[in-house]
Amino acid sequence: MTVPTIGVFDSGFGGLTVLRALMERFPRARFAFLGDTARLPYGSKSRRTIARYAAQSAQFLVREQGAEFLVIACNTASALALDAIQDAVSVPVLGVIEPGAAAARGASRTGDVLVIATEATVQSHAYLAACRAHGLRAIEKACPLLVPLVEEGWINHPVTAEVIEIYLNELRAEAAAHSMDPDTLVLGCTHYPLLRSLFEGAVRPGARVIDSAESVAEAAVELINGRAAPAAEGAAMETEVRCFATDSVEKFERLGSRFLGQPVGHVELIDLGG
Repeated sequence: MTVPTIGVFDSGFGGLTVLRALMERFPRARFAFLGDTARLPYGSKSRRTIARYAAQSAQFLVREQGAEFLVIACNTASALALDAIQDAVSVPVLGVIEPGAAAARGASRTGDVLVIATEATVQSHAYLAACRAHGLRAIEKACPLLVPLVEEGWINHPVTAEVIEIYLNELRAEAAAHSMDPDTLVLGCTHYPLLRSLFEGAVRPGARVIDSAESVAEAAVELINGRAAPAAEGAAMETEVRCFATDSVEKFERLGSRFLGQPVGHVELIDLGG
């Protein structure tokens, strides 16, 4: 039995869906989750600034919280700053994009996939590159209305379902124009797993929906179980979670439970500087 210490980082609190998936797979782990809420959205920042912010957050989790593994539960940071994070710390680092592309490869029969994400992630073309590396053809689309709908709590709302249908119809039309036959949809934003049931109801019969939170958690199992040291006698046998934010701890505590699926408890305020 192993008791790893896992650091999870996001620019906000959407990455709590990733923490939730990790907690299901590592029920005896110690987790430190950091949401850099003072400096979001990362998507409006330059690559250099995003890399600096992400590296500071990674160093906090490793140096001050003792994280032995890092999961970057942020698509923008995974797309634009993964190398900088890996250079900043000496522990294994796992982003969300490569596991999502790998899961799409395993799910797709036609080799054609659709990817929906935020504007910044789409503009980076990180999913497009990752899918191509796995021999897939992909079409990416930014879906900017979905994050505010999730944060408003409209998880099963007919307006949200209609917005999803519009976005998917636009993607299908583009795929048809390129003579593609997509059978897999990748949810490339950590807010989107909360809408998974709506997506599954909106895709064509037989199509697969890839939840990036689940994909990265599965990848973490392979990474961590092969590296974690055996637990000491009398080691903790329950999940330990500490949550940190750089601003808006009240909002984090209020909305975080929606993403985590349980109360997040007390969120500690920290200052990472400018």
